[in-house]
Amino acid sequence: MQRKAYVPGLAAALLAALVTGCTAGTGSDGSDAAAKQGSTASPAAPPGKYRTLPEPCRSVEASTLKNLLPGVVTLPEEQQQAVLRGTAAVTYDTDRRVACSWKGEAPDASHQLRVDFERVVSYDPAVSDDDRALEVFAKKQAATSVPLAAAPGEGEQTPSATAGAAAPPASGDAKGDGPVGTPSEATASRTPGSGDPDGTPTATPSGSAGGATGLEPRMLEGLGNAAFLDDVLGRAGSTAQRRTVSVVFRTSNVIVTIVYVEQPARTTEVPDSKELQEKAQSLARGLAEQFND
Repeated sequence: MQRKAYVPGLAAALLAALVTGCTAGTGSDGSDAAAKQGSTASPAAPPGKYRTLPEPCRSVEASTLKNLLPGVVTLPEEQQQAVLRGTAAVTYDTDRRVACSWKGEAPDASHQLRVDFERVVSYDPAVSDDDRALEVFAKKQAATSVPLAAAPGEGEQTPSATAGAAAPPASGDAKGDGPVGTPSEATASRTPGSGDPDGTPTATPSGSAGGATGLEPRMLEGLGNAAFLDDVLGRAGSTAQRRTVSVVFRTSNVIVTIVYVEQPARTTEVPDSKELQEKAQSLARGLAEQFND
């Protein structure tokens, strides 16, 4: 049988072609990898300034509590200490939200105080914690009778609705609000031009903040990055009148809410709006200073 002739040159040519093809393919892949490494991703939004929260029941000094809850000083020393310790709200994440409440009873009136700290975290890398906190603050303001105007000195823009919707609700919400009212208390009557959360206008009882210039619900200056005050006069039960003053301020990615309530023992008495507002604002300034330390 005749064997086929072996041609060395042909084999060499085939081998060279094969090597050239592999080399060209490798070079192409390397160029793609280099191009991918050279491309830069959008920088993530900066985190908020605060990573932890104060201990709420220790955030208010005893002397301040005695001023806010005048009935405490009439109690025996042991009972005073029990009241001043406060009651911490149940929370699932003390780095996200904490709160504490106090209550003082006196023959002429009862007072309640609640302090709430909320640290806002954005789950969207394109939205900073501060921007997300600004959005949460705006929603809190919208739930009150405070005019929806830009906060003095705020100088920030509200993130888009898409960014806000992408962030899940905070997992560390404090529970156990107790009897203390909130700025959006649906049963309370508000100042003229405002209304309940459902948009239904309500009358202002005699003696409410709406009758005094400078005491109406409003934005506050010089308190955190933005702040507002709400004043609601409502009824506890069918007769007693109760005034709820709320001060809410934002500092970076933390929102602080103060709710101060007075209910006189006599049904004919109306809580003094000016006094309650001054006390609530004084407490707010003291808490804001703690974040600046």
